[in-house]
Amino acid sequence: MPAFAETKQLDLPRLYCIVDAALFSTSTKLLAFADELVRAGCVLLQYRNKSGNARVMLAQTRELKVQITSHSQVSQNQRDSAAGSGQALGHTNPSLNSVRLIMNDRPDLCLAADFEGVHVGQDDLSPESVRKIIGPDRWLGVSTHNPEQLQEADLTTAGYVAIGPVFATSSKENPDPVIGLEGVRRARALTRKPLVAIGGITRANAASVIDAGADSVAVISDLLLEPRKSAEEFLRILG
Repeated sequence: MPAFAETKQLDLPRLYCIVDAALFSTSTKLLAFADELVRAGCVLLQYRNKSGNARVMLAQTRELKVQITSHSQVSQNQRDSAAGSGQALGHTNPSLNSVRLIMNDRPDLCLAADFEGVHVGQDDLSPESVRKIIGPDRWLGVSTHNPEQLQEADLTTAGYVAIGPVFATSSKENPDPVIGLEGVRRARALTRKPLVAIGGITRANAASVIDAGADSVAVISDLLLEPRKSAEEFLRILG
């Protein structure tokens, strides 16, 4: 049995937001996008950057971590002040204290930026190699695209498994074959790990993906326009 095999069950939120650096012309715009998601109530953000420029990635992720930490401190100060004065909390968002940041592909940068987890694909380091780097406590997710890959991932120390693309997607240059809702149902039957569905998921179809058995939906494109409003609508739809 591999090291760290006894992983605890993760409590995934319904909405898994992906912040893809390729979609933003500057770090300022990327950070502003992430800020809007967090203010909407999103508590799980994955940073994705396929450029391979480690220096840029580390700079962006450290800025993102500082931004999230700053939100958390401000939120806590507001709560402490309100509690001390007997005032209502008003617009203070309690989720700001519990935002998790996930690094795509790079366990080394996860540690360097002090993120809470790593997500790897089929062409990245193996889950067990990543686990040895990040230790037993950080979150670890694995992308899968068919039943065989999912069954392999189920035997690892990954805390959750992603399946997709559920629908046609423009977020990847060479996407794997679409699995549809039936693919989500089949994946649900093959693992007891938390299941994240990804690929072409929008506010119009997200509820059907959850109904098919996914615990969470990962979204990229349908958050780009008016991110705060879009995220709030997703959260309302997903319940």
